[in-house]
Amino acid sequence: MVDPVVLIVEDDPSQLEILRHNVSTAGYQVVSASDGISAVAAFEEYKPDLVLLDWMLPEVSGIEVCRNIKIRSGGSKTPVIMVSARTEEDDLIKGLDTGADDYICKPYSIAELLARMKAQLRRSNPAAVQETLHHQDIEMKTEQHRVFRDGHQIKLAPTEYKLLAIFLRSPGRVWSREQLLDLVWGRNIYVEDRTVDVHIGRLRKALMQFGGKNPIRTVRGTGYSLG
Repeated sequence: MVDPVVLIVEDDPSQLEILRHNVSTAGYQVVSASDGISAVAAFEEYKPDLVLLDWMLPEVSGIEVCRNIKIRSGGSKTPVIMVSARTEEDDLIKGLDTGADDYICKPYSIAELLARMKAQLRRSNPAAVQETLHHQDIEMKTEQHRVFRDGHQIKLAPTEYKLLAIFLRSPGRVWSREQLLDLVWGRNIYVEDRTVDVHIGRLRKALMQFGGKNPIRTVRGTGYSLG
């Protein structure tokens, strides 16, 4: 698994925490929102690979959020799975007509949800579930959790591995410290910005242990980028 980014939109705190735990445990990077307005903002900021979207949201409904996301993603590029307690056929049709790529009714099993997520990712973005990531002389075999640089195996701690996976999925993209904190540690855990700098330093040291230039660029006042 390449740690695709999943945006979970759910206004119930307990349900959100359950989803966050299970989805992240399955190997995904998770960002979340509890209402429609923040969901659209999170979509713009993180550009997730997939959206899990609850229908019943305060102020702006999931239907409107789905419509907005589809416009911003250029049609059907980013898959949206609508999650709802509405089980009538008319509701399912309405959700799909709005642009949702799949529709799952509550209650549902986590196993079924994860299977549907993987199927959608396989269709929309095969690179998100590929087993090997490359950038220049860096290679990550995601199924085995092994990293190589110029043929040398690099041993990484879990946090550094997650950071590198984020960078490898979007070479050249500049990630802010706040974005990296959300993706690696989660929004519900307080971690100082300085912690990101420490782990980036460790990642750089590991990647440069056999020589080669520093592959992670510091963008002053913004964050970090690979290459």
